[in-house]
Amino acid sequence: MRGIIVLFLTLSLISFGCKDQSKTSGASQMEEVLSLHDEVMPKMSTIAKLVGELKSKVDSTDQGLEYASAMEDLQDSHKAMMDWMQGFGTRFTSDEILNGAPLTEEKQDWLDEEEEKVIALKKQILESIESAQEILDQ
Repeated sequence: MRGIIVLFLTLSLISFGCKDQSKTSGASQMEEVLSLHDEVMPKMSTIAKLVGELKSKVDSTDQGLEYASAMEDLQDSHKAMMDWMQGFGTRFTSDEILNGAPLTEEKQDWLDEEEEKVIALKKQILESIESAQEILDQ
């Protein structure tokens, strides 16, 4: 858990640091990936809040099972964010992330993959939140 917290703080600091760096192709893409992360990271508190609301409504009724399903989707989204951050942090050095250091061809391919992953992650998070809110509003 401590490692995830350190990784989160590092990614947050990195994303702020990248905003003032000169932009090269790889650096711009790195900044975009981190920007997408920064856009959805604050949603983790929304997810936690919604999970708390849903948890108290879960039971064996049909409606209770809908609450359980929505809660599971939120929890999956949260886990996906944590997993993505951990995986991203192991693929790139702080110099590549913070200072826009040139990427090898392999790491550029990885960055392309990470961009696709974080776009899908953003969609997953936003959809799970929207679905949970709709179910709670019924």
